[in-house]
Amino acid sequence: MFAVTLLFAVGLILLIKGGDWFVDGACGVAHRFHLPEILIGATIVSIGTTLPEVMVTTTSAVKGISGIAYGNAIGSVICNTALITAITITVRPSPVDKKTFELPVIFFFIAAAFYECMAYIKGGFTRWSGFVLLGIFAAYRLCSSVSAYKNLKAGADAETVEEVPHAENHGERKARQLVLYLVGHGEKPDSIATDLAGLIAGAAVVALGAELVVDNGMLIAEGLGVPDSVIGLTFIAVGTSLPELTTAITSLVKGHSALSLGNVVGANLFNLVLVSGLAAAIAPFDLPVAKTIAGMNASLVVDSPLMLFVMAFTTIPALVRGTLTRAQGIILLSVYAAFCAFQFFA
Repeated sequence: MFAVTLLFAVGLILLIKGGDWFVDGACGVAHRFHLPEILIGATIVSIGTTLPEVMVTTTSAVKGISGIAYGNAIGSVICNTALITAITITVRPSPVDKKTFELPVIFFFIAAAFYECMAYIKGGFTRWSGFVLLGIFAAYRLCSSVSAYKNLKAGADAETVEEVPHAENHGERKARQLVLYLVGHGEKPDSIATDLAGLIAGAAVVALGAELVVDNGMLIAEGLGVPDSVIGLTFIAVGTSLPELTTAITSLVKGHSALSLGNVVGANLFNLVLVSGLAAAIAPFDLPVAKTIAGMNASLVVDSPLMLFVMAFTTIPALVRGTLTRAQGIILLSVYAAFCAFQFFA
């Protein structure tokens, strides 16, 4: 079991590091072809920074391991909200820029409504449902890119662009740094060969990491005597959410907790529309049924309702009051602790 756990941990490290290499390389190549920064952020960076979750979910779906394919996406949303956001607002409650916060929240609940319809009515995700989710992703990126372009055109300076609250993660901020180079305030990028090497190596490392995580995640589930969906909902979800956790901690230290919240909401949306959508489009998968409550599928009784609850509990008060409170953070942390206890001991 020690060797299996070690390989699982190595897989998570490869996923995160490979994703960083892929984003850096892709941004460098795109810059050399003079692609607009907004286009880079809307396509290459958006896909690259969710590559770990995409690869884990898709690999699981292709191998027929629906528990991990489903659990990674749902579990990441729950982890991002009830753990990462909860830590942020418990340590430092912050005001919320409702204007920039509305768009990702609206798109999240639109996507979640369709996602839940497929889960409750169809019991799984067909190829066409994957394409619908990808269509929602494209619509969101288009709307957010248009909004960002209008802000830039209105004269937003580089510092304002750096702190856009709905930035998805470190990779998107990396893309913005390319603008600084164009106006003479950034360092010269590496050579094209280095960028290409990073792009190719990053994709390969992420693919290898996904294989290690999925295969050894299955072995860990068997060793612990729990369904593979539990591993997807907990260990894998936390592991692939480490970049968001890092962003949250960095934002707290720098006093930008609002940036952390926007990062989490964007990541949650991507987990539903891009991660699940791409996986379903490539290899349709069903909901896991190994864990039940009173004869009912635990995924439909606990996991999906909890995902909606923690997002509503976090975002609706923020949109109404324009701020998040410490009490919300404490409640969310308690909910997450109960969720993990249920997964392993119920």
